[in-house]
Amino acid sequence: MRWRKSITAAVAVLALGGASACGSSAGTTAKAAVPGPVSAADLAKVTLKVGDQKGGVQAMLTAANFLGDLPYKIEWATFTSGPPLLEAASAGAIDLGRVGNTPPIFAAAAKAKIAVVSVATSNVEREALLVPSDSPVRDIPSLRGRTIGVAKGSSAHGQLLNTLRRAGLSTKDVRLSFLQPSEAYAAFTQHRIDAWAIWDPYTAQAQLDAGARTIADGRGSSNGLSFQAASTAALADAGKNAAIKDYLSRVVKAQKWADTHRAEWAKSWAQVTGLRLDVAQKTVEAGRDLPAPLDDAVVASEQQLADAFGEEGTLPGKVDFSSFVDRRYGPELEAVRSNG
Repeated sequence: MRWRKSITAAVAVLALGGASACGSSAGTTAKAAVPGPVSAADLAKVTLKVGDQKGGVQAMLTAANFLGDLPYKIEWATFTSGPPLLEAASAGAIDLGRVGNTPPIFAAAAKAKIAVVSVATSNVEREALLVPSDSPVRDIPSLRGRTIGVAKGSSAHGQLLNTLRRAGLSTKDVRLSFLQPSEAYAAFTQHRIDAWAIWDPYTAQAQLDAGARTIADGRGSSNGLSFQAASTAALADAGKNAAIKDYLSRVVKAQKWADTHRAEWAKSWAQVTGLRLDVAQKTVEAGRDLPAPLDDAVVASEQQLADAFGEEGTLPGKVDFSSFVDRRYGPELEAVRSNG
């Protein structure tokens, strides 16, 4: 499929963020030591607290029937976007959750106690910069001086940054209105913002319900990566470490299942989240997460995005993204991805 871009290509795409500059890091995290194995009896005592956005991962695991035989318990918590999810993980309120490509960079700059532990690729065409159907804006240069809604530190923020840079603009040439998706949707439909940088399923909702028009998507501006990020406290706990490894393996299996069972996945997603079925179907048919190796190319691509934010003055200094990557589950997840 067209959207299954290689991570190596994504590195070249995000090279517009600039090469890494010298300077002090805006924050590093001590890698959590890998604890030893636990017994089945001890694993049964574990409650894994998992953050989710719009029910996406929970719905996928439910539809794929990967939650019925858990050797531990899961408590789900729903978040509007990645940044508050990672804040909760850093504070120990949750153990891990799925976020887009930009939230871990902002978390790293804030010296959050988190680490990226797995990665997936997604359809960058569904990361959109939208305008109302009656907007006079037809291209990116026309956004100069206009107000754009975006969730700060979200994947849409990263896509918007690079979209503007490709057009010879910076975030200082527009007015950014930092809004969570539900707030931004209301502002967008009421014409209180001129454009909206957003991701699916909100892209699908705005297109179907409000006739939103796309003036740019993530092609050439986004690496399309999403991550599972865990708190360092959970990674250091033997029981939770074992539960996370099992959970991530189930997510990889479910991602592969969902890619070939889109109708069942869309139905489950609509049921779990309350999304209209047509919104869920449009989102699912466009293609979502597919598992990928957490390799050096991924780290390099994220570093370039972090450097782009640094050059804009959005972050307080240089972020060393590699310091927030923990590859302990790599061999097991790659085996599942390749053969499971």
